[in-house]
Amino acid sequence: MSVKASISLTEAQDDFARTLVAEGRYASLSAVLQQGLELLREETEARRAETSALLALIAERRGGSFVSGTEGRRRTADLLARKRAEHGLSG
Repeated sequence: MSVKASISLTEAQDDFARTLVAEGRYASLSAVLQQGLELLREETEARRAETSALLALIAERRGGSFVSGTEGRRRTADLLARKRAEHGLSG
């Protein structure tokens, strides 16, 4: 279903949209604007999903156990040493 709406564009936006239509990339100005709104919707949904995932990760980390910076660096060095040894690399 389509809904008619009156919108205002800057001259630059109008020129760009009309160029896209003239190049045959879109059938009409409406199609250009519909695609632009669809891209904006997808981007907004993706950002919301990323934010939600980050908030969940932060909540999970806050509920978990923490190690000191010194212990974290030691564990990282040990892990790297093990991986180097597994792959026959010198450290």
